[in-house]
Order: sequence, then structure tokens, then C-alpha cells
Amino acid sequence: MKSLGCVGSLLLPPEASFFLLTGRGERRLRGGEDDVILAALQGDLGRLKGVTPLMTAAQSGDVSTVRYLVERGGDLMKPDEKGRTVLHHAACTGSTKVTEFLLSKGIPVDIDYGHGTALHQTVINEQDKTVKILLDHHANLGRLPVELAALNDCMEEVEMLFPLTSPIPGVPNWSVDGVISHAKLKNTKPLAIDHAPDATLYSNRSLCRLHMGDGEGALSDAYKCRMMRPDWAKGCYRQAAAYMLLGENKQAHDALLDAQKLDPGNEEIDRELRKAMELMKVSPDEDQQ
Repeated sequence: MKSLGCVGSLLLPPEASFFLLTGRGERRLRGGEDDVILAALQGDLGRLKGVTPLMTAAQSGDVSTVRYLVERGGDLMKPDEKGRTVLHHAACTGSTKVTEFLLSKGIPVDIDYGHGTALHQTVINEQDKTVKILLDHHANLGRLPVELAALNDCMEEVEMLFPLTSPIPGVPNWSVDGVISHAKLKNTKPLAIDHAPDATLYSNRSLCRLHMGDGEGALSDAYKCRMMRPDWAKGCYRQAAAYMLLGENKQAHDALLDAQKLDPGNEEIDRELRKAMELMKVSPDEDQQ
């Protein structure tokens, strides 16, 4: 495909090279594509750093292109420089079909690289339809606006939001003072050892879900495992096993190749890789599905 080349005197970055212009210089742009042109015209291409073709296809709602890129190894977990994954890009622009497709592939609904979950950013962008999809997939609501205001000592906002907020379970004193006390207490860290989930926990839970026949759950946990320990072969192995259960043999094969690179000579990985290659030979072409 041809590159846009430049807009005015501004050269577009490599990740924008798949956008097209007509012969007369007219734009044929949709959704996320307009963002590239706008950034170029404003001289602010820096905000597009780390934005991949997969993310831009997700923004534009192009399910077929998203599926094509995912099947060929597109990274569902990779964040851009603002901590937004492909799920963030899809949900925040109201791309409902792409959002549903991505969640069906096991991407964690609450994935957060420190800049907010997809649900948080989708609410800010007022995308009601994708908010519902994320909630249907059990996205964590996090703190309510009145709690955030109380936590940040914004008394005027607390008093404004309080009459608009339904009583919160676990707040015995339902009053402005009660909400403030609850928010402060909720934010207090206990003086104990941190038992936050780690990669081993997600690996083990992925295995349990595999035995229960829950392919999507197993894949979601495998993704979290790989995100926490990208250099651990077992995370790749768990991901491959989940893909196999879901009948996605090409993705299983790719995950096993990653595992083999991390742990060369592992007989179990080599055996499963041969099995995946055999399944790819006998199964229908996934591109035609």
C-alpha cells in the first residue's frame, strides 16, 4: 500500500504508512485515520508514538482488518506511549464489534498500564455502547466519582455529587462526612505483606480454567501471565494451550514458537509445537473462517 508521504511539510511516521490518498490528493479516512492527519497538521505527531496499525484499525471499527492483523501475530497487549492498548483504542472510539472481538480473544478487560482501564477511558469519552459491553464482561467499576472527589478533598464536588449518588454498600453513615470517611479508610494501605497476584498465580489459574474447559478464561489469564513475565516460557505455553482449546491452531503455533525461543530444548514445548503443526495441516484454513 502507498504511504501518505507528507502532509504539508510534515513527514508522517512509519506507523502511518498504510493510509491512502486518492490520485487527486483527496482523503479517504475513517475513525482513527483522521487522528493521524490532525496530529500532522498540528505538528503533534509525538502523541501517536507507539500507535500500531492494529490500534488504528481498531479505532476505525474495521473488524476484518483487526482479525487479519491478530491472526498474523498482532500484539493485543502492547500499549502505546499513553498506556492505551488496542482494547482502549477500540472502546474509546465506540467500535463495538471490534471491542467484542478483542474480548473474545481473551484480552483482559481491566488491563491497565497506569493510565486507566478501557472502561475508565471509555466513560470519559462518553461511549455508552462500549461501556455496556465492557460491563457485560465484568469490567471493574473502580471508585465512584463521589469517592474520588472525597479522596482528593474536593468538598464542593462531594456536596454536589452526593445527592446524585445511590447509597454505597459498606458505607453505614450515608452522609457527606460518611462518604469522606469511607473513601479515606478505603485508601488506607494495611501494614501487611503485599499479596498482589503475580505471574505464577495467573499461570496456575489458567491451567485450572483449561481443565474446566474455559478456554476464554484460560487465555485471559495466560495474557496476564505473559504481561507480567514476558520472558517466561510457561506463560507462552499456557497461552498456546488455551488457543488449542479454542481451536485457534495458528495462534497456538505462534505462542509455542515464542516459548521455544525462551526455553530451547524443552521436550514438552517441542512436542506440543509438533502437535500444533499437525493440527494446522488438517484443520480448515483459518483465513477463510
